[in-house]
Amino acid sequence: MEFRYLGNSGLKVSEITYGNWLTHGSQVENEVAIQSVRAALDAGITTFDTADVYANTLAEKVLGKALKHERRSSLEIFTKVYFPTGPKGPNDTGLSRKHMMESIDGSLRRLRTDYVDLYQAHRFDYETPLEETMTAFADIVRAGKALYIGVSEWTAPQIREASVYAHRLGFPFVSNQPQYSMLWRVIEEAVVPASEEVGISQIVWSPIAGGALTGKYKPGAPVPAGSRATDTKGGENFIKRWLDDETLTRVQKLQPIADEAGLTMAQLAVAWVLQNPNVASAIIGASKPEQIASNVAAAGVRLDAGVLTAIDDALGDLVERDPAKTASPASRVG
Repeated sequence: MEFRYLGNSGLKVSEITYGNWLTHGSQVENEVAIQSVRAALDAGITTFDTADVYANTLAEKVLGKALKHERRSSLEIFTKVYFPTGPKGPNDTGLSRKHMMESIDGSLRRLRTDYVDLYQAHRFDYETPLEETMTAFADIVRAGKALYIGVSEWTAPQIREASVYAHRLGFPFVSNQPQYSMLWRVIEEAVVPASEEVGISQIVWSPIAGGALTGKYKPGAPVPAGSRATDTKGGENFIKRWLDDETLTRVQKLQPIADEAGLTMAQLAVAWVLQNPNVASAIIGASKPEQIASNVAAAGVRLDAGVLTAIDDALGDLVERDPAKTASPASRVG
């Protein structure tokens, strides 16, 4: 495992982050989830990402249980706030001071820790003044409940405005967590330059496009039994955008590129996002422990210019680059 600084801070994170969206408390049984966390630790991963909304708080509980005997200072634990949890009442969502203050305490209880290393705004809240949100973040940091602050899927202007508040209020704003993969590059035109300008890094999710870049989905063939595409709890809705025959045919062209590089297609996909110098870490999930060791092998891999060009040629105009597709919901859910 290799490590990178998160933004302009002194915090180092593992190049591979273990995330439990769609798995813990949902897609896999708790014991398998705990085994997967153990496998992540054994592979050298120290950074773990979750959110209160995942499985309606159950994912945080499973992660807290899995990590309870670990040395806390040897880990970086991340969680998020924004989406509705619990009974989904009028104040059970968004980035109001009330919701954030209640949510951080709930997350800490479930994670069995006194603090999180990174507390993230899961989306931008158009209905709460940004000053209120950022002041709440500042108070959470001052209370010792979070060490650093980040956001997820914020636009370039939102990131710049948040940075102004962070500097004014005196707390470390260090990261953005966007979707990013060979197929989904919408952050490259605007978000990455804005992030470099204000000194934050990307912690990217879905680097394998929900599994579409593994090569296991074949054009004209039924989806494999037990795969993400059969997960009725959310996985199938996310990955179905990549399962048309044209996309899968292009993805199959990546196989000889991966072979030449001595990588699996999944490793190639994870290594690809890590070539972006503004990416601090790539989040991987797992429905079974053995998937982790394989994907972790992408850490430290350097792809030369010829490989990167070959990937672009294989995928062609299927790549989504429209920066307008980086956006939070226009209004709250719930």
